[in-house]
Amino acid sequence: MDSVEVPEVVVLRLPLYVRALSQLMSESAEVVSSQQLGSLLQMTPAQIRKDLSYFGRFGKQGRGYNVRFLLNELQEILGLDREWRACLVGVGRLGRAIINYPGFHRDNFRIVAAFDGDQSQVGNKIGAFDVQPMSELSETVCDKKITIGIVAVPAQQAQNVINELVENNIKGILNYAPVAANVPMNIVIRNIDPVLSLQSMTFYLRHLT
Repeated sequence: MDSVEVPEVVVLRLPLYVRALSQLMSESAEVVSSQQLGSLLQMTPAQIRKDLSYFGRFGKQGRGYNVRFLLNELQEILGLDREWRACLVGVGRLGRAIINYPGFHRDNFRIVAAFDGDQSQVGNKIGAFDVQPMSELSETVCDKKITIGIVAVPAQQAQNVINELVENNIKGILNYAPVAANVPMNIVIRNIDPVLSLQSMTFYLRHLT
């Protein structure tokens, strides 16, 4: 796998496979075919086989995939077999919803600190955290071994916050701010913008209404 460059679109599909396999595990399924996975994910069996081939051979032709084995392998490939520590910057309505979302911890992502540049928010208790000032970011990232930053600030503040996270050795950023942020090449950033998703959806909906 190390000698083959995996297309990003394939990496983005791997969590979908993990979700589908987790669902099958909860239903006590032991074996799944590429046809069954394709039906669950609305993908062709050939695409699933091609995606998985980047990482090795996980099944036998005509026998399908062992659900538990494939799930464990993909979780390891994605790094989901260990805990990832994150901090949140921005504790407005969106930030509070993010902190209270139970799915992060279930999938080995743990928010361990929350920050805000608004002094009126500092010291408030949000979930299990006392909101910290941005001046404590550097020390906290180091002490708590944080590698992921979640940004939930207004657009005009986002780039400065992201710059500060990068300067403090944060390697992965989940950006909820509606802005195209600039980061160095060695930083992994994912932008979450529901409005963009809605706009791409209406491209198709305009032909149906």
